[in-house]
Amino acid sequence: MPRSQRSPLLLAGLLATAGITHFASPRQYDALVPSSLPGSPRTWTYASGVAELALAAGVALPRTRKAAALAAAAFFVGVFPANVKMALDWRDRPAPQKAAAFGRLPLQIPLVLWARGVAKSTEGRA
Repeated sequence: MPRSQRSPLLLAGLLATAGITHFASPRQYDALVPSSLPGSPRTWTYASGVAELALAAGVALPRTRKAAALAAAAFFVGVFPANVKMALDWRDRPAPQKAAAFGRLPLQIPLVLWARGVAKSTEGRA
């Protein structure tokens, strides 16, 4: 399978795995929900898990791939504040945890670019 055909499926797999972990281990995500959001952190954790699963399905299907990939790029931008919160909350933790928390921040950029690339590679095919 050519790389251009694998990339959307890998992105869908990443999104699906992340979505599943929101239900399998919600407590770790609850702590990342900014307190400025209304309602229960658990509600936001489950909602973001559902969103990731829906995005995964959309990216996996050629017919909805472009729109879902663009939505995934927007989603990756939208969850950035949670990653910032994690980095700030973990700034006094041991060095490996602190490095992981701060290391997540720049990783959003390749995720956004990957999703946009999947959308762009879909143009003209649907």
